[in-house]
Amino acid sequence: MQSADVVVVGSGAFGASAAYHLARRGLRVAVLERAALASQTSPRAAGLTSQVRATPALTRLAQRAVTKLASFSEETGQPLRFTQSGALKIARTERDAEQLGREVKRGAAVGVPIELVSVAEARRRLPILGERGIVAVTWSPTDCNVEPSELPLGYCRAAEKLGAALLPHTPATGFELGPRGVEGVRTPRGTIATGAVVDAAGAWARLVAGALGAPLPVVPTRHQLLITEPIAGVTPEFPIARVIDANVYVRHERGGLMLGGYEPDPVQVEAVPDDVAGLPLDIQVLWRLARSVREQFPIFQDPALRVAEHRGGLPTLTMDDRYLVGPLPGVAGAWVMSGCCVGGLSVSPALGEAIAGWIVDGAPALDCADIAPARFAGAIDEADLRERCRHAYATHYRASGGDAAP
Repeated sequence: MQSADVVVVGSGAFGASAAYHLARRGLRVAVLERAALASQTSPRAAGLTSQVRATPALTRLAQRAVTKLASFSEETGQPLRFTQSGALKIARTERDAEQLGREVKRGAAVGVPIELVSVAEARRRLPILGERGIVAVTWSPTDCNVEPSELPLGYCRAAEKLGAALLPHTPATGFELGPRGVEGVRTPRGTIATGAVVDAAGAWARLVAGALGAPLPVVPTRHQLLITEPIAGVTPEFPIARVIDANVYVRHERGGLMLGGYEPDPVQVEAVPDDVAGLPLDIQVLWRLARSVREQFPIFQDPALRVAEHRGGLPTLTMDDRYLVGPLPGVAGAWVMSGCCVGGLSVSPALGEAIAGWIVDGAPALDCADIAPARFAGAIDEADLRERCRHAYATHYRASGGDAAP
């Protein structure tokens, strides 16, 4: 391919969504992927949504994403397992109960259905939930979960049908920059002339931004989850459950249960592996998290429980636990979609739509000021960056961490 209106680097949820929405707006799009399409962190995600966020703008983005996930197959013609099971969020301390009260008020202000419910009501909806140690619970009936592997691949195939060129096993090896900014992207197959690049390279996004001549304050951070073998009585109607202070989430998956969470001292990768499939994992981290919620989820202490799958990826963390989407400062024609902060897959439909509008119309349809890269102006000390990203990960469900998802 000799030229394109936009070159998207990366075919994960962010890149695939951007490519689809750009192609839908009539642009000629090329998608570069260093590995197989949609094969890195995105298919290893949890696939959860959470709509009530730290600001009204972030909440509206999450709302829009759920709307688009619900209509994904109709819109794209591609399959997506979508389950609107709702979600429970559990406080085990008075501090976290106060946070839930604030979330209910924020949801009401923006039109997200969410309410405080009794422990008995929570247990009626989620029979595996224990009754001890719970101070408060919220119920969000419109939250949903999806099969994560289907979303980016579906967007890639839908983009291809709209004329986008998908180029797997084709990394961006460099960029042509001129007085007016981006002029081309170098690949092993030759240079693609273009005036716009979207850096959606996932764990490699910082390297791509550096090649464009711009710093990107994100840190690839290991995140893991496990899925059990089928368990009698577990159904897709079981809602997502999150325990705030433990940073643990649980949901149904393939007749069993998924458990994942955020450890206090996560592995921050300095040298990104060639393939995320080679990332070393540690299931003991997950068992420690399971023990931390043993009163709420005693089922994970059952010695008969068997693990069907243990997986992990390299989401990128930011210092404020919010996405990093918009123009890349200092490089005309360069855009970035990064800082997924573990919850990027579920909001990718809205972010891809937003960046397409930004590129084509000059502004996104929804307010993206809270996630614009320009908020991190100036030099950032590497040690400080890593410590602040570690803290953001370790306090993911706290109000200070952005009340984020999954």
